[in-house]
Amino acid sequence: MEPVIPDLNEPLPIYTDEAVNGETQSSNNGRRNFLNDDMRRSIYSMLLERTSPGKLKNGVAKSVAADSGVPLRVVQRIWTSGKHGGGIHGVANKKTGNCGRKRIQIDPQRIRDVPLQDRTTLRDLARALHVDPTTLCNRLKSGEIVRQTNDIKFSLTEENKKARLRFCISMLGRDNRQDDPMFSGLYNMVYIDEKWFYMTKKNQNYYLAQGEDKPLRTVKNKNFIEKVMFLAAIARPRFDEEGNETFSGKIGIFPFTYTEPARRSSVNRPAGTMITKPMTSVTKETSRSYLVNKVLPAIKQKWPTEDFGHPIFIQQDNARTHIDPNDEEFCRVAKEDGFDIRLMCQPPNSPDLNVLDLGFFAALQSKHHKESPKSVEQLVSAVVKAYEEYPTDNSNRVFLTQQSCMREIIRVKGSQKYDIPHMGKLMLERNGELPSRLKCDLQIVQEAEDYLN
Repeated sequence: MEPVIPDLNEPLPIYTDEAVNGETQSSNNGRRNFLNDDMRRSIYSMLLERTSPGKLKNGVAKSVAADSGVPLRVVQRIWTSGKHGGGIHGVANKKTGNCGRKRIQIDPQRIRDVPLQDRTTLRDLARALHVDPTTLCNRLKSGEIVRQTNDIKFSLTEENKKARLRFCISMLGRDNRQDDPMFSGLYNMVYIDEKWFYMTKKNQNYYLAQGEDKPLRTVKNKNFIEKVMFLAAIARPRFDEEGNETFSGKIGIFPFTYTEPARRSSVNRPAGTMITKPMTSVTKETSRSYLVNKVLPAIKQKWPTEDFGHPIFIQQDNARTHIDPNDEEFCRVAKEDGFDIRLMCQPPNSPDLNVLDLGFFAALQSKHHKESPKSVEQLVSAVVKAYEEYPTDNSNRVFLTQQSCMREIIRVKGSQKYDIPHMGKLMLERNGELPSRLKCDLQIVQEAEDYLN
């Protein structure tokens, strides 16, 4: 008798389980999936119905295997597990949690004990914990380890914290001492601040096609990129009952520049052409001049007529070049034309209490870089365009963010150790539920007042 020679081109038979309860128990690469507990209990119940308790009759296991679409040995194991394991509750799959590679356990306390300077990269942390970096990468994906971008903050003295706390509490309305107080709408506030806007950034991301040449950006000195300082003034926008804008809140943005004739001829222009140059320094006299000659006239021109005669507060930071709130020239011009405009200073080292530093300037900086200015005139035009095109809805949300920051400052008693809370302003705005003022818990306010006293 000649031996049977197998056909090498014919694939080997691979067992696959049948569909169970609508879920396909198919195999991958010839490996059978384990039956779920419901299917195992169902098979055991079928065995009990077709035989007498205690002993499996001949042919019953084979018939159940055929009806269930599972191998005979699997049915026999299920019967043995139920017989010696406590009945129908003893046939559950014991493989769960006991198979595969064992998960490496990392105690969170071990991570906390590692110095912060040794936790700046996953490799450094893995080396300190004596584990593989891949293990930490998996923990990062699962959320057991959190990546945190840490921003440096201003150092605050105890008096600075109290000043921040007093400022935030002063923005609360206390009509009823029994209810949670609400922040004022800040509709009578005008925020001003200075900001340097650069011609370009040192690093810029671009998306290129395959094989496309990298763009070449050049400056004379990377450490001294041409820049212009701007003075921005903004108030809270206003809307009517239908949500239509009645006041944009944009008082103006003013560049610190001057013009003079070109001293020499160049390939760009002949001598004597008027060119715009940025101011290299801003003095107290310059700040006074811009406030008196630019900011105050813009406020008087654009301020809503329904608030005529009510006090208007201009909030500035504590820079040395800023004028005193009781400056004679400013107070004289501020009282003209029937207006009552007053100058005030925000607490020291508190950029989070100025809407310009809180989010407005970052948006303008991101937007003006898309214009790719090549000259001072183009840079000024790009910044002014970004200011004018900034959506008033976004500006209104920044004012709400400032109120949430003041609420957190009261909670942490003047400290800067807090995260800006997310309240889903965009969703609330779409649903017509965006508040104009936020509440502050009465107990938190009382604890803050006790701390001050």
